[in-house]
Amino acid sequence: MGKLAQSETSVTARLDRSPIHLLHRAGQCAGDIFQSKLGNADLTPRQFAVLVTVAQNEGLSQTHLVEKTGIDRSTLADIVRRMLKKNLLQRRRTREDARAYAVKLTEEGWRTLRSVEPTAIEVDDIVLSALCATDRDKFIHDLNTIVDALSKLASATLVPENKD
Repeated sequence: MGKLAQSETSVTARLDRSPIHLLHRAGQCAGDIFQSKLGNADLTPRQFAVLVTVAQNEGLSQTHLVEKTGIDRSTLADIVRRMLKKNLLQRRRTREDARAYAVKLTEEGWRTLRSVEPTAIEVDDIVLSALCATDRDKFIHDLNTIVDALSKLASATLVPENKD
């Protein structure tokens, strides 16, 4: 086997065992399924996560929304801007800090959340169906463990925001 072929094999083997790559690919696949199941509804998985988080934390500041969703500040600002244009969210300056915005769902935001939630649950079920039933709870637990540990590590090391 030539040098190029060996190199390609080792790269493939590493990607097949790379948590970064596999988590990214799993997220892409789940996002694609989410989009295909929604059909004409103009909502991304991240926008759905924002709807859910705001619904659970009415009046949350955008700074706290970043913390709760894990979406970086500049990406979240863009998502919120698009959701404001779609009339899914409303925001106002907070009383405590005139520079900060409190975010709430509009009536349209609540309608959208209620209509999309069954699809999101269906997609979660599709994703989890790749595992045997006995492994599903452990998988979710392990993902939460990874997210918690890496979030703390990222905060401690001040990882720069993702530009992708």
